[in-house]
Amino acid sequence: MSRRNGLGARLRYEFDKSMSAGPIALIGWLALLSLLVILVAGALITLLRIAPEGGEVPGFIEASWAALMRTLDSGTMGGDAGWGFRLVMLAVTIGGILIVSTLIGVLSTGIEAKLDQLRKGRSQVLETDHTIILNWSPSILDIIGELVIANKSRRKPRIVVMAMRDKVEMEEEIAAKVGSLGNTRVICRHGDPTDLYDLALASPQTARSIIVVSPELAEGAPDDADSRVIKTILALVNDPRRRAAPYRVAAEIRNAANADVARVVGGKELQLVLADDLIARIVVHSSRQSGLSAVYSELLDFEGCEIYTLDQPDLVGNVFGDSLMAYETSTLIGLCAPDGTVRLNPPMDTLIIPGSKAIVIAEDDAAVRIATANISVDPDAMRLPAPRPALPERTLILGWNRRARIIAYELSRYVAPGSVLAIAADTPDLEAEVAALDIASDNLSIVYGRIDTTSRTALESLGITGYDHVLVLGYSDLLPAQPTDTSTLVTLLHLRKIADAAGVHVNVVSEMVDVRNRALAEVTRADDFVVSNKLVSLMLAQASENDCLAAIFEQLLDEDGSEIYMRPAADYIGLDRPANFYTITQAARARGEVALGYHRPRPGAAADGIVVNPLKSLPLDYLPGDRLIVLARD
Repeated sequence: MSRRNGLGARLRYEFDKSMSAGPIALIGWLALLSLLVILVAGALITLLRIAPEGGEVPGFIEASWAALMRTLDSGTMGGDAGWGFRLVMLAVTIGGILIVSTLIGVLSTGIEAKLDQLRKGRSQVLETDHTIILNWSPSILDIIGELVIANKSRRKPRIVVMAMRDKVEMEEEIAAKVGSLGNTRVICRHGDPTDLYDLALASPQTARSIIVVSPELAEGAPDDADSRVIKTILALVNDPRRRAAPYRVAAEIRNAANADVARVVGGKELQLVLADDLIARIVVHSSRQSGLSAVYSELLDFEGCEIYTLDQPDLVGNVFGDSLMAYETSTLIGLCAPDGTVRLNPPMDTLIIPGSKAIVIAEDDAAVRIATANISVDPDAMRLPAPRPALPERTLILGWNRRARIIAYELSRYVAPGSVLAIAADTPDLEAEVAALDIASDNLSIVYGRIDTTSRTALESLGITGYDHVLVLGYSDLLPAQPTDTSTLVTLLHLRKIADAAGVHVNVVSEMVDVRNRALAEVTRADDFVVSNKLVSLMLAQASENDCLAAIFEQLLDEDGSEIYMRPAADYIGLDRPANFYTITQAARARGEVALGYHRPRPGAAADGIVVNPLKSLPLDYLPGDRLIVLARD
């Protein structure tokens, strides 16, 4: 008895296992059942000698064929004659109806399941030389837009996006907000980038570059977002199935405290974009030099001029200062040593050795060519700078977010003794936040007060016109992107009205979250808009194409390295006659600086007259108030 029960349980178990294999197993069982019905019907007709009325008894094969036809098509039995033959074929037809209807249901369910799987984006990507973007955030749309521009000259470029989000939703948002994709195709997949199985769906082994963005799931908790980024990097570089060749990974980290862990995990394959540091430093630099954010955007944008790192064997054996004059349509700004060390604006007598790469600003890498003619310098046009003593500065921060701490620290590194930073914001823990500020020197003293920054009355009480710089920050730690930018816009409008009523100009720099709100903010006539998501997107896109870009921008924004300054043109050349940019380059070289461009505000001028990497042979006139863009150490 126990044996029979054991055998029955075993058979049921084997049947359950076969059925769990899915539609293929069900189709197999239906085929077996159909064959059994056909063979039994054929055998009955042959053995019992059942013949159609007025016909002969068919053989086994002919009887089986007749049964097969009635199994597949129930209408076939309509012409049968003879009750014995009819009864057998009726049974076969009923069995066939059950089998075929079940088969149709199984096939329909299987096809629907497969389509659902494809809709969810769970199939593997079979692409090569593609760019992978892992995680989802608002920055993705700008990253894709920049990569589309960079891919114009490439053949069949592909971008693969993988995130814990519905595939169709991602595709629809990209189609609606990115615009024309040109020759680039975007492929979306649903998966967890920290999971090795899911990660394999994007085929990182054959990818050209990989971008890891900070996920939007932890908007108010940067450490949580950073932990997912670090886990994703860990999964990439330590995958047992990874390729032997190194990856090119660009990753976004919000909190600089997590950068060391990320670098340990990613090693030399990783370029880190410290989002909060990048935004905060550009805000500080832009507040002290109006128009500087446009220069950074120009260097990061794939449209216009970009930074390239290229082998230039013709420069080997020359010193850096002489090589500044080697290009007419490009600008040499630094060198990348054979060991990968980046040096921006090195000493002018630095010898360029074999294996070094030139760091060049150009419209395209194909445009980087050594000039052989039109190199002319007017020594009589060059001037020495007028001495200007460093004066204390008064800076006001309106609003608060986590980047304000970095902004305060950066300001304290630059300002002269006696400078003041006033903070006015409407956040619940403002007193504790200010008390925790890390200040680099005693040159900067801090005062603060809690006010409603969207109230004109409250803003007027601050004496706005008495400040040298006003920084407007969004409450992005407390509010979503759109309400944050709305609050910022209201504050900017009040500042404009206050300045107009006083008849003075107030130097205002504002941080925006969403680039789409910048057009609305133009009516406020603020001096600079630093769009945080846009800048991070540009940096990630550029870093995915250039292995040295993160190190280059780290030096550009570091007080200890060479930085970008906008200085009066009269400090370099006389304003009484036109001068070409070769002359300006030579004048900057004499001061240990690299000339990058100029700011000539003229009616109708694009980008308010800011030009990076101008044609060096073209003479231009400069007026009082015009500025030169230079790379200098102080």
